[in-house]
Parts: sequence; structure tokens; C-alpha cells
Amino acid sequence: MDSKVEGALIASLNKFAATAGRDSADLQKDLIGVFNKDLGFLEKVEAFDAVFDENPAFDELREVFFDLLMINFFSSDMKKLEEDYLDTEEWENIEEETIDRGTELLNLLMYINECHDEQIKPELGDFLKEFLLVEEDEFQDEFMIYEDLISNQQLAESSIEDICSHAGMIDLGEEMEELFVPFMAFFYEPKGTEAVVKDLEKFSSNAGFDVAVYTLITNFNNIRTS
Repeated sequence: MDSKVEGALIASLNKFAATAGRDSADLQKDLIGVFNKDLGFLEKVEAFDAVFDENPAFDELREVFFDLLMINFFSSDMKKLEEDYLDTEEWENIEEETIDRGTELLNLLMYINECHDEQIKPELGDFLKEFLLVEEDEFQDEFMIYEDLISNQQLAESSIEDICSHAGMIDLGEEMEELFVPFMAFFYEPKGTEAVVKDLEKFSSNAGFDVAVYTLITNFNNIRTS
């Protein structure tokens, strides 16, 4: 299992459990077990869903943790496969089977990996323009998905209170409705501080989820691998 993925999963799950006043020890053990299984990706997805089905109190995290399962596949599992695996019919079938799974968090995690490779600090403008290419004509689907971030970039320079209050005043698109606050919070403070966590707990309308996802992203960003 990729070390960044494991660290992000554990930290995020612990924060969510603490906010909800629940014990996540068994769920953590079971999820890490799934991530480490020597199975095909679709078989892992089946095992992954079975774990969440048995833990409905944590279901809010299912799809963002699916993104972790996917990034773990790219970072760890693919080392055991042939170089052109993403061009195979098997992978095409996986993409078709999972097309409705996960969230836009996967793009952010991939961007963070690219930042680590290039040794640059994550920035919202760079994420939108250089990674997602939202200003290019052929990437207008991404522009539509991320329009809420594009039109509110100034919030990444404001405060968590402003981010949370603004999220409650605008009509967010489906893809960014749940992720707007943790995404903006990350670009406001990529390192992940207790001050930001406390502000999210104070000002967010969905504090448990927002703190968990912010913690996931910042831990993924903070853990460097050789």
C-alpha cells in the first residue's frame, strides 16, 4: 500500500470518527487490509464496498476513499503490471465499470503527486490552468465542473470563515457541492494546521466531512516518498 495513501486514510478516518464520536479502529484495519490485498481492481472494489456496507455510519466517506483506492492502484498496484496496462481492454472494462464512482478529489491527489515530482507548492491557479487546463477550448468539460473554484479563486486568499459562509450562499454544481470547502481550505493552507481544522469545525455546515477530507488532502500532501 502506498505510504501517502495509508497516512491520508488513517488521519482522515480518525478525524471523522472523533468528530462523530465513533470508534474507527475495526474499519481502519479492514480498509487497510483491502488496500493491501493482491486482487484485481474490480475485486478490490467489491471488497472495499463490503467493508463500507458493514459500517454505514462512515458511508459519507465511501466515494472519497474510493479515490484513495484508485490513487493507490496507480501508485502501488500498477508496479506489478505491464507498462501499457492502461491501454489494455481489461483497464477499459474497469473504467466502464467504475465510471460513476469516486469524486473530483482524484484529480487533486494526482495534481499533488505532480507537484511533488516537480518540487513545487500546490496553488489553486496552477491546479486549474496548468493541470486541468480549464482555459483550453478542448477542456471545457473541466471548466464546467470546476467553474465554482474558477469564479471564486479569491477565497483561497481569504479565511476559512469566508470560504464556509460563501459556500452557503452560492449554488454549487453537483461535482463540487461537497468538495468546495475542503478544496478551498487546502489551497488556503496546504500544510494542514489545527487552526484550520478548528475553524472548519466552527464554521462549516458539514464539519465532520469537511475536516475529514481536508485532513486527507493535507496528509497526502505532507507525506513525501523517496
